[in-house]
Amino acid sequence: MDLEEKQLIKMQIRDGFIAGSPIVVGYIPIAIAYGVLAKQAGLSLLELTGMSLFVFAGAAQFMGAGMIGMGVSAMEIIIATFVLNFRHFVMSLSFVNQIKHYAMKWKFLLTIGLTDETFSVSSIYKKQVSQTYGYFFYGTIMLTSYLSWVIGSFLGGVLGDVIPETLTQSMGVALYAMFIGLLIPSVRKYHRIAIISLSAMFINYLVSPYIGQGWGIVAGTIIAACLGIFVLEEEKV
Repeated sequence: MDLEEKQLIKMQIRDGFIAGSPIVVGYIPIAIAYGVLAKQAGLSLLELTGMSLFVFAGAAQFMGAGMIGMGVSAMEIIIATFVLNFRHFVMSLSFVNQIKHYAMKWKFLLTIGLTDETFSVSSIYKKQVSQTYGYFFYGTIMLTSYLSWVIGSFLGGVLGDVIPETLTQSMGVALYAMFIGLLIPSVRKYHRIAIISLSAMFINYLVSPYIGQGWGIVAGTIIAACLGIFVLEEEKV
């Protein structure tokens, strides 16, 4: 590898770091909140950090930690997080189409790092696909986001033993704030999404006393998603 190639790689890494820096800024406080709440739910520092290392899905980790705290079964947690993260299949297929001329190893590595945020940012920067060593650009976005989430989770787990219990309990609002933050832009664009969201809440409220909170989340998510096929049909373009 000559000097010019090394410079190109450094430039792609630099640009990727700049493009991914807003994600890092957003991830760290949310990851800290997750770490604190997971520690409060009974997970050890190793367990909650390991979840970030191997799962790397904020909404699923918040939900999983909450369900662990409620004492639901492992099967309920697995199915609920699978349903919640099913959108990653769609995101991965879309992103692979964007980087279709990359080698298979790069497709595999890059799709592993996809989240809602990294997918959104990577989708904006499409010209890098055709640039030499462009995969280092996307890889830097994924890696910096991943590391910030893992480090933030670890810090949250450490703080969970230090900060007062009243403060840790108040951090539970982070989960709801994150979901609302993801939901509002969609509701503003398609008002009928509010119907789907309210339906999921109502179904969960109705069935949870009979089948448990974990299965209630699963049922509400699946039924509301099926309802969305009909509710959103007229708004598709």
